[in-house]
Amino acid sequence: MKVSIIIPTLNAERWISRQLDSLLSQTAEAEIIVIDSGSTDATGSIVRARADRVRLMEIPREDFDHGGTRDYALRQSAGDFVCFLTQDALPTDERCLEHLLSAFSSPDIAAVYGRQIAYLDAPEYERLTRVFNYPEQPRIWREADIPRYGVKSYFFSNVCAAYRRDAYLAAGGFDAPILCNEDMMMAAKLLHKGYALAYTPDAAVYHSHRYTLTEELRRNARIGKVMGQYRERLSRANTDTEGWRMLRFVGGELARRRQYGELFTFYTHAVVRFTGNRIGKIMDKRSRR
Repeated sequence: MKVSIIIPTLNAERWISRQLDSLLSQTAEAEIIVIDSGSTDATGSIVRARADRVRLMEIPREDFDHGGTRDYALRQSAGDFVCFLTQDALPTDERCLEHLLSAFSSPDIAAVYGRQIAYLDAPEYERLTRVFNYPEQPRIWREADIPRYGVKSYFFSNVCAAYRRDAYLAAGGFDAPILCNEDMMMAAKLLHKGYALAYTPDAAVYHSHRYTLTEELRRNARIGKVMGQYRERLSRANTDTEGWRMLRFVGGELARRRQYGELFTFYTHAVVRFTGNRIGKIMDKRSRR
């Protein structure tokens, strides 16, 4: 069984050295491909220093696309199973890849994603958000489970994920061009093609963000626009219900611990995320007129 790992990068100097060292010490062997889109920092030189075990592909920054770039790299890879990581995701141990691959326990499982644990310096609300979205319980689901899980059926993350190559190609690959959420839309494709998806918490990476309010607004406007564009593929699933569940969980935990500063910041970001999402959906509606 051949395995490939693909990491899209842009100015990843802060993370890439530790990430590659971790991947090179994994118990499961893999071809490692870094596809860089015009970094101006030391990313390229760090990768080239490991040229005996890591392959560097370079594209112009303006050619980067969340779906298209990943698809291009996959088609240049050799793996029967192809894993994706974001540049800021760090495996928590040397068995992360092994656990990710072992979750393909049935031949109809087309893709698997792993758990995300917030970095130690992350805000508490960010840590709790990861706890909510990436629980300790594994699961496998299929198209028949969509009524049960709703929009959660399509929740999937290329921060740490693996795809069965033949299933990925049979489903048509990532959409391109696409602003974001290529992983979610691919998950929907696979489910509607009759494949199963899996989540395994045993394959874990450290990953979290510190978005400014402006970054939150822009990011969620893109998400809202994509969700509008692909609403039919997502069976018009209502994202608001899951959002309210997360608000209650994270907000309730922060209130219980009397972390009122974190609670205020969390709700402020939540309002901005909601506003951005609605702006994105309005943009999509206008573009379809």
